[in-house]
Amino acid sequence: QVQLAESGGGLVQPGGSLRLSCAASGSIVSINVMGWYRQAPGKERELVAAITGGGNTNYADSVKGRFTISRDNAKNTVYLQMNSLKPEDTAVYYCNTRVWVRGTVGFRELWGQGTLITVSS
Repeated sequence: QVQLAESGGGLVQPGGSLRLSCAASGSIVSINVMGWYRQAPGKERELVAAITGGGNTNYADSVKGRFTISRDNAKNTVYLQMNSLKPEDTAVYYCNTRVWVRGTVGFRELWGQGTLITVSS
């Protein structure tokens, strides 16, 4: 069994910064892609950023130049540094990963519980 533990959400003023963390724990053989999605009220969930085990990254156009995704493979943890936050960044942010669980075959997709980020003055 594998769990994802997210932290770092909250209320921030426009122009401010926050850092999200997501740690995977449990019977892990390997982790493939790790990433962050978000879902604003009334909208579909969308990819914010993703990073492979080798460090290749992918960002939504709306966050390029403001957000930075990184990971610590030794700690099975992914981070999202968010700078210059805007009100339109307000959403629930979800950690997402593809993990190979010990005793199973192949990678499976896991989601975190979500953390709310509100950007407002």
